[in-house]
Amino acid sequence: MIATPDRTPLPRTFFDRPVLEVARDLLGRHLVRTTPDGPITLRITEVEAYDGPNDPGSHAYRGPTARNGVMFGPPGHVYVYFTYGMWHCMNLVCGPDGTASAVLLRAGEIVEGAESARKRRLSARNDKELAKGPARLATALDVDRALDGTDACATGDTPLRILTGTPVPSDQVRSGPRTGVSGDGAVHPWRYWVADDPTVSPYRAHVPRRRRS
Repeated sequence: MIATPDRTPLPRTFFDRPVLEVARDLLGRHLVRTTPDGPITLRITEVEAYDGPNDPGSHAYRGPTARNGVMFGPPGHVYVYFTYGMWHCMNLVCGPDGTASAVLLRAGEIVEGAESARKRRLSARNDKELAKGPARLATALDVDRALDGTDACATGDTPLRILTGTPVPSDQVRSGPRTGVSGDGAVHPWRYWVADDPTVSPYRAHVPRRRRS
């Protein structure tokens, strides 16, 4: 018999830990996004850790900017960035205030509110693809820069919240290089995913952009 997922909100202390611990422990947790169409619940199946000033792959590697300022704030907040001029990606800030580490939510399974997610992901061939990749995840959940800085640990009405869900056993967790990261950051095996889960996105190594002649 499959246990019912725990709907207790995760406390701020969950996020106030080293980023690699938080990243691995986020697998199986539930993210609830409240929208005008009703709640959408996502079971997290794939993440990547970014360790601020210790990580060349992190947006915070060179210090705070107007774009990444939320990463330098308290844990449990949402960092949303815009990329390639068309997509949003969602992260959860972790570690002590000022450390600038965060976990990118790369993929998940929509377990509630799939009809609402489908309206935003018309190109998805099936429900397993609704949030298969970080940009698809943000699109399915209607996440954009307006949610940057949202406190996912706040009580009362909040547009985003992380619930306990059902943590994934260690023997079902896999790790490897992060997708699309180049340089020194490419060697870190800081991508974590649920083994054999069909919602996990395919790995792609970084491909340098060719300059036009």
